[in-house]
Amino acid sequence: MRTATLLTSAVLYAPGTLAQSTPAPATTAPATTAPATAASAQNASPGTTPPGITPPKLSWSKELRVLSPVTISANGDLTFIGSDGMVYRTDARGQEKWSFKTGDMGRSQPLVLPNGNILAASYDDQVYFLDASGKLLWKVKLDGDIYATPALRADGTFIVNTAGGTVHALNDQGKTLWTFKVGAPIYSSPAVAADGTIYFGAQNNQLHALTPDGKLKWTFSAKSLVFSSPALDSAGNVYFGSSDRHIYSVDPSGKLRWDKTTGMFVNASPIVTDNNLVVVGSYDGTVSAINTTGEDEWKYKANAAVAGSATELSDGTIVVPDLSGTLHAIGKAGQALWTLPTGKKIDTGVSVSDSGVMYFTTEGGTLNALEKTRPLAVGAWTSFRGHPQGWGRLLTTPELEARKQATRAAATAVLAQAPTQTPTPSPAAKPASPTRPTPPVTPPATGTTAGTTPPAQNKPAPSPQASTPAAPSLTPEQAAAMTGQAAKVFARQIYVPLTPASVATGWNVQSLTSMTATLGLPGSAGTAVPVRYVAGQPYVRLASLLGLPGTTAQYARGTLSVTRAGKTASIPLNVVTLLPFTITPEYSTNQ
Repeated sequence: MRTATLLTSAVLYAPGTLAQSTPAPATTAPATTAPATAASAQNASPGTTPPGITPPKLSWSKELRVLSPVTISANGDLTFIGSDGMVYRTDARGQEKWSFKTGDMGRSQPLVLPNGNILAASYDDQVYFLDASGKLLWKVKLDGDIYATPALRADGTFIVNTAGGTVHALNDQGKTLWTFKVGAPIYSSPAVAADGTIYFGAQNNQLHALTPDGKLKWTFSAKSLVFSSPALDSAGNVYFGSSDRHIYSVDPSGKLRWDKTTGMFVNASPIVTDNNLVVVGSYDGTVSAINTTGEDEWKYKANAAVAGSATELSDGTIVVPDLSGTLHAIGKAGQALWTLPTGKKIDTGVSVSDSGVMYFTTEGGTLNALEKTRPLAVGAWTSFRGHPQGWGRLLTTPELEARKQATRAAATAVLAQAPTQTPTPSPAAKPASPTRPTPPVTPPATGTTAGTTPPAQNKPAPSPQASTPAAPSLTPEQAAAMTGQAAKVFARQIYVPLTPASVATGWNVQSLTSMTATLGLPGSAGTAVPVRYVAGQPYVRLASLLGLPGTTAQYARGTLSVTRAGKTASIPLNVVTLLPFTITPEYSTNQ
């Protein structure tokens, strides 16, 4: 009889290949138009197009298995991580130039450095450093999956957050400068201020601030998990969302400046526009614009939950994706300009080149392009990572000037399909003031949750539409059978479908996001475990399930017996069929 110890080893380290789906053809519905004025800046919603505004047409669409947010080089080349675990470099029209194989897929946005080198991270716990031709220069293994996008500091070193709960500072040779242990998974991408302070959220419900040399400055406690990656304004104030249904602003000392309540949780990462507006969407389908001093400017109602970050274009247009697969263009007063429904989920923010090509990824990894748009606005944090190359820090004055120069031609070009704004601000609410000083500039997110976050795009990780799944109707016996039948292998690890697995083992799914599920019992805080998505369904690593408090397991004759609280679930699991028992010894102590 194979014991639970052997099973755990097999679950964690068994060899296997990543399942790939057959790409679906792109199906993009025609753009719809929006009203010339906002009926109310506090309640704007999609409608019909005002005079002088032409909805965009999709320029092209390609099945490229895109999973991470897309990074755009100065020459227009695209870099991203695919669901097949490859780092891809393509030209501006999606034609592959080179690819590099990592050990797993990844949702983290690659960084492109000023010299053209690339820093990429994946779910295999490793960071890869490539030159501009895709040649590996070095790689380093860290202490957990890397969901968050790293940050590039002004001195050329990197900050990398892991799901193992550690912040790593690496130099450009891959050597560790310092580490900081949080003690909880980190899915929030770090943001680096002008003074070098590093900000990020974590699954301990806190926003953290570290000194440049990795010492804790302070923490700020929200009331629930912080997936959202922070954004910074030119004064160094910090903005982030939380699963507690709030948008927060704290000053550089960690003191609360203001907070705003939303209808659902906020996993998307905020942006700060060049007109001093904090813009972020939530899972209630509302995009909120709040000026940096805490006054509500406008609210826009999308038709579905929002998980990806907003993006500001040079003419002040805000572009936001929702989980139903619709892109929304929002004017300066919060009015709808146009919508572009695709019918396929979008959970990372758009990327925009300096020449004005807008890219977005739909579920399944399809890369779509809208040509002849405006470039990114130049401001403190106008997209997921504040910079087309994904740097994640406030820029220096020379860098800001370089961004203005790079985008000037596209920002001032006469466009045949230009979404020229002629908004009339609503009398019901104060419009965004055009006279405020423009602060200095930077997703995935994408993202995030984009990004992301976190975390991104994209069968393995689409964001769910609700924080708590509906109660299942399966019996524990049916759920156990379904769990075993639907088990899959990804990157040498066994994954099982979350819903039947939780029913079979008696856990409640307290919340579900694009990256984690929180499993617990009524009245308990619960434990967050990573998830990935297969054909839109969340899967959890079997080893994570077996590692939950009070859980024991044994495997014998094709049946996994999982016991918790005196109850045993018998899950039919043919491990030999799923994967051969060829355990590689050098991995046995490194997971």
